[in-house]
Amino acid sequence: MTVGAALDLVSWGLLLSGGFFAVAGGIGMIRLPDFYTRLHASGITDTGAAYLILAGLMIQGGLTLITVKLVLIGFFMFFTNPAATYALAAAAHRSGIEPTGAEGAAASRPGVADATAPEPHSDAEPTEQRGAPSSQP
Repeated sequence: MTVGAALDLVSWGLLLSGGFFAVAGGIGMIRLPDFYTRLHASGITDTGAAYLILAGLMIQGGLTLITVKLVLIGFFMFFTNPAATYALAAAAHRSGIEPTGAEGAAASRPGVADATAPEPHSDAEPTEQRGAPSSQP
């Protein structure tokens, strides 16, 4: 195996794994229950996929001006992707979008019992009647 073929193999491995992470992030955007978990899935996988794809393209480009441009794109993304994800989350929180807690996550999936729901009263004795107080002591 020549050096060029080995570099091509490594490059395509990085490109394919970056594509896999991008698709996994897209599936996470569809399957996860609320805005914040979707934002987390997209932020992590988008950044990771972009870095893998950039690394694969850098190997394909060799030591040229293209690689310098790809490094600058990666440097720019290193700072902007997490900042953009944080800004989206902060704006959503300020606008009133609340994260789904354990109760909401369990209730949003059919067939999953809510662990925090109180047990129904099952004693044989009748329970105390609620309402207006009785007139007798």
